[in-house]
Amino acid sequence: MVEKGENVKEFNIGDRVIADPVLSCSARDINPLCDNCQKGNFSQCRNFTKGSISPGFMIGSCKDTGGSWGEYYVAHKSQLFKVPEKVKNENAILVDAFCSALHPVIRNFPKDSDKVLVVGAGSIGINVVSSLRALGSKARIIVLARYKYQGEFAKHYGASEVIYSKGLSKKELYKKVADEVGGEMLQPILGKPILVGGADVVFECVGTDDSIDDALRFTNMGGKLVMVGLVGETKKVDWTPLWFKELKVFGTNSSAEEEFNGEKKRCYQIALELMERGLDLSPLLTHTFPLRDYKKAIEMNFKRSKYGMVKSAFKFEEPQI
Repeated sequence: MVEKGENVKEFNIGDRVIADPVLSCSARDINPLCDNCQKGNFSQCRNFTKGSISPGFMIGSCKDTGGSWGEYYVAHKSQLFKVPEKVKNENAILVDAFCSALHPVIRNFPKDSDKVLVVGAGSIGINVVSSLRALGSKARIIVLARYKYQGEFAKHYGASEVIYSKGLSKKELYKKVADEVGGEMLQPILGKPILVGGADVVFECVGTDDSIDDALRFTNMGGKLVMVGLVGETKKVDWTPLWFKELKVFGTNSSAEEEFNGEKKRCYQIALELMERGLDLSPLLTHTFPLRDYKKAIEMNFKRSKYGMVKSAFKFEEPQI
């Protein structure tokens, strides 16, 4: 019996495939599936410490699977998706990063009349923009970026406006955001500025105390803040706007099944279909490295702005026969 959520296509040696890294019930040979996996919410699986493999949320954090820094890793067939012939490798390698944006975008899709603010223009922020446009959103999208190359990518994928935050004071930044979203900036006697009004939907894609603090203040009364950037313990976030503005805050983790064109589909499958129809994310793969240059790759990733890097990948050399 084929379990729900399992990719049932047969695979042959030589097929191009990508792997959804989440190690949920099917990958752990757990049957019946937990209630969340039955609903297609694989990133909310209840069994990440159980089953036939060691504890771990995804490939790369489980000692039994290996990870993508090696030439090989192990994946369950339920995690695999064939790459369509029309989709080139440079696009397929970016599906995982794209789905980290596609998942929260589908679940928090704005109305065409909404003003959307994307805080951060790294790979996830840019992919929030590309996800919105690929799914047909006509909303006004304002992006906060630090560097020109980030802003250019954001505009390429459909941003309506880019605000460059580097070098701006908080007052200058808040004034620019207020002007774009139609809000009013107020300066309290103590603390940072705040907006009366703001963006209807804010995607926070940085994950620092400062960016979260700003995102809360940039969100309209009764608006929606989607926390996409990874963040741990917050120590300097003023959560006052959360209750003062009665905001809705949504978290997001990896990807899952989504409603797409009237059908329930895995996020990875949706991404591949969008690419097959013409979505080209390959320009975001700005750097590739042979595995032997891993030290250089790590160093450059820590200095992304210096090199204009968005995403990078290792490129394996063909074995010599």
